[in-house]
Amino acid sequence: MKIVARQALLPEGWAEHVEITLDGGHITGIAPAAPGAVADHDTLLPGVANLHSHAFQRGFAGLTEARGPGADSFWTWRDMMYRFALGLDPDAAQAVAEMAYVEMLEAGYTRVGEFHYLHHAPDGRPYADPAEMSARIFAASAATGIALTHLPVFYAHGGFGPTAASDGQRRFLHDREAFLRLIELCDRMAADRPGAVVGLAPHSLRAASADDLAALIPALPGRPVHIHIAEQTPEVRDCLAFCGQRPVEWLLEHAPVGPGWCLIHATHLTEAEVAGIARSGAVVGLCPVTESNLGDGIFPGPAFAAAGGRYGVGTDSNVRISLAGELRTLEYSQRLAGQARNVMALREGSTGQQLFDAALAGGHQALDAGVPGLAPGAPADLVALCDPLQMGSDGPTMLDRWIFGPDITVGDVWARGDHVVRDGRHRDRAAVTRRFARVARAILG
Repeated sequence: MKIVARQALLPEGWAEHVEITLDGGHITGIAPAAPGAVADHDTLLPGVANLHSHAFQRGFAGLTEARGPGADSFWTWRDMMYRFALGLDPDAAQAVAEMAYVEMLEAGYTRVGEFHYLHHAPDGRPYADPAEMSARIFAASAATGIALTHLPVFYAHGGFGPTAASDGQRRFLHDREAFLRLIELCDRMAADRPGAVVGLAPHSLRAASADDLAALIPALPGRPVHIHIAEQTPEVRDCLAFCGQRPVEWLLEHAPVGPGWCLIHATHLTEAEVAGIARSGAVVGLCPVTESNLGDGIFPGPAFAAAGGRYGVGTDSNVRISLAGELRTLEYSQRLAGQARNVMALREGSTGQQLFDAALAGGHQALDAGVPGLAPGAPADLVALCDPLQMGSDGPTMLDRWIFGPDITVGDVWARGDHVVRDGRHRDRAAVTRRFARVARAILG
């Protein structure tokens, strides 16, 4: 299969009038198109990795926006999340994940990092197959076409101390032995799914103790390690009260944080923590739409980027699935904080290009997805942007118009060479939406 584009973003930069050959799920050739060849698409980009998703939370997106009798916060939102989680059976969980993954592909994501902690039956007991709920994530990935980095979550405690978990957390909990068995079962599923990766996700320093980290990380070497950290100021205060150190400060001192790690959110940092993460080579997983929705705070983006820090973006609670929206919200939050414009750009030129490049590299690193980009031998993960105004914008301007303007849209997406999105719609959107609607109505009433 051959695709001709007016322009394409290659690892070495933008190329004009390009022909890309796909075969067997990979890119097999990139060359200048023949003179006079008509372009099939305007602008081709490599697919981006969504480095942090809780797919099941797509099921109640938009339904936590009514104020209660007191002040609302992340912690009151979490109560709704627990209630919804307790209502999902395996079929429903797969239907919700498929809806989220369809929307991710339509947004230009071609791989998802599924930070998966909904493990057990609603009463908290393991299913006959302890990996039943993970199997539904693998099934949703296969059905929709999105590549999967599965991140089973280790969740054992309710807070620092450790303290006992709450009843609302009963579907999440594992001891170490059962968790290692879960990883083994997930590895077997990944072996049958091309490109699938299985990582490790200690939920947070609240839910995984120092002893848990010290036992699990050496037992599961060579995998991506993802952890929620310093998302909320109460978490920082609780960690200080417990051990005298801030969460990121403690993690950098006591865990082997390095390029295989992804620190999710890392919102509340000191200057020393910013520098420490950057030196470690770890990726910070930013989820600006969710962080804005939950009122988490604003990540110190300019300082981190200036220190050489690596970051990617994720959709987290899936309240609004949009790659352009995550990048736009990241930049706009920094503009509000700094009272300036084009804040995340480290050099002259397109802010959209610099945001996209960072998210592409950081997302692939965090999900162990190999070297990103459109190149021979790489997976055929391509995103075609559509310009209805036919302005003939150069590549950087197209990215700026897509991220910050109203006109540019994702037209087509290929996931490992499979043409899963055409004219902005996933090929199975109608059927997936019907299943999702039945589930949402049954649970939410």
